[in-house]
Amino acid sequence: MRILIVNPNTTVSMTEKAAEAARAVAGHGTEIIAATSKTGPTSIEGHYDGAIAVPGLLTEIRDGEAAGAHAAIIACFDDTGLDAARALADIPVLGLCESAVMTAALLAQRFTVVTTLERSRVLIENLIRHYGMGGRAKVRAADIPVLELEDEASGAIQKLRRQIERALEEDGAEAIVLGCAGMADLARSLQRDYGVPVIDGVAAAVKQAEALVAQGLKTSKRSSYAAPLHKLYTGTMRGFAPSGS
Repeated sequence: MRILIVNPNTTVSMTEKAAEAARAVAGHGTEIIAATSKTGPTSIEGHYDGAIAVPGLLTEIRDGEAAGAHAAIIACFDDTGLDAARALADIPVLGLCESAVMTAALLAQRFTVVTTLERSRVLIENLIRHYGMGGRAKVRAADIPVLELEDEASGAIQKLRRQIERALEEDGAEAIVLGCAGMADLARSLQRDYGVPVIDGVAAAVKQAEALVAQGLKTSKRSSYAAPLHKLYTGTMRGFAPSGS
């Protein structure tokens, strides 16, 4: 099967990191195809960045499905554009936050998501409540701009570790969820160091995507994710005009 990983920001090194994490867990016979959005912000930190990133994300998912992808994963923990992508595509589309918290719920009664900035913490708290996990999860921000995860000299990893330690001590966390695709390469070492499950959303989404494809399941087109109605779009959005009924 072919699984498309779409980075909705424009930083290629983050795409490569997500693709490496995906290939590390992909099953035999699963091909990981990585795509970087061609338009939008270099990182997604909050609602504004996320909104600007959606058109480029949808373009990559549309093109990836047309090229034969069997499932798509949005490589941003904000689940940027997830509902719109599910309405656009017939194939399963997964978000990192939803996949990660669903995985964590299978392993622990209480868990903490450790993300980057405070503005992302509030957004992720809202997502977790939407996914029905508000009573089981807490969210902490490590005060790390996303692009600092690419710089070993930034001190970002030390900040992340401090929040994980606080989560274990103060939250009673039984598992840790890494709340940014840019942290995907850290999960194994952090799990070894802290002795609790550490869930990376990229890996979680890959295994769930494989399971959905193996079962022959696709996104429901009844009601919520029905194909967009045909209508005229104008200006820069002209190319996104739906052609379905």
